[in-house]
Amino acid sequence: MVHSQIIDLRSDTVTKPTQEMLEFMMQAEVGDDVFGEDPTVQKLEKKLAEMLGTEAGLFCPSGTMTNQIAIKTHTQPGDEVICEAHSHVFYYEGGGIAFHSGCQPRVLEGNYGRITGEQIIKVIRPDDIHQPISRLVCLENTANRGGGACYDFQEILNIQKVCEQNQMALHLDGARLFNAIIAQNENPLDYGKVFDSISICLSKGLGAPVGSVLLGKKDFIKRAKRFRKLMGGGLRQAGYLAAAGIYALENNIQKLANDHQHAKIISDNLAKTSFVHHVFPVQTNIILFQVKPNLHPLEIIFKLKEHQILCLPVGERHIRMVTHLNITELMVEKVVEVIKKI
Repeated sequence: MVHSQIIDLRSDTVTKPTQEMLEFMMQAEVGDDVFGEDPTVQKLEKKLAEMLGTEAGLFCPSGTMTNQIAIKTHTQPGDEVICEAHSHVFYYEGGGIAFHSGCQPRVLEGNYGRITGEQIIKVIRPDDIHQPISRLVCLENTANRGGGACYDFQEILNIQKVCEQNQMALHLDGARLFNAIIAQNENPLDYGKVFDSISICLSKGLGAPVGSVLLGKKDFIKRAKRFRKLMGGGLRQAGYLAAAGIYALENNIQKLANDHQHAKIISDNLAKTSFVHHVFPVQTNIILFQVKPNLHPLEIIFKLKEHQILCLPVGERHIRMVTHLNITELMVEKVVEVIKKI
């Protein structure tokens, strides 16, 4: 019996290393990274720092860890962290802002996951002993629950100005930053000039199996390394994993444009179907759509699963699909063919 191929659109985290990436990993020169002796980890950290125009980097197991380390390094217990209401640091990191840093989040309703400098100004706390100190702003680019929406760089500059004027640090959850850079045709070096810290995920669209890198100034990364240890993120011969990140950065960034094109094709066809109420604007590799009021997302998800197409429910009425390295043109054609029949 021949089984049809599974088309996994649940996330871009489901990618698996290619044979070439695996071979590159196996050839890595390694050492004990907790002792600061893994040359491949150091090469990855230096490479990404140079690409984004920052002084140093810190390799960690996950993007949640890099975000939480950044928040911990920037703040003191009792401070306030300003972020978007659906941002990953608030919505998907297990209450980490409170647990690790003892800070309270101040959440703002954004536009497809993006907030503005004007919104931030309105919620900055006065110098008052009764209130927490507004210490840190976290942005997410691209915005996951905003359907992969990208920030306009001018708005990022506006936000940076607000932060500077109010002595607040600015952190970027750049889990899918290279998707934004490719989609917007931006210069990665501009990001290092604006943000006090940046988290880059290697295990999403870039296709590495594990790992994220936290970027910032040397003294910031030195302090962050202590918190990585406290959170259990110190790894030993991590160069094998870091090598996958190096391979991804050298081979897979430009391929993100294919993922964006595939997402646009699927979203354009979803917009024409009878079961879809609204499709979020597609800028990158995430497709987020709302089903009609008389339907439940699981009804559509089960119908797609019958055709070996996997996707995720998001909230009460939304479904998410994410394109990635392992999604081919033929798979996109099949997805379109199936959704037209539902």
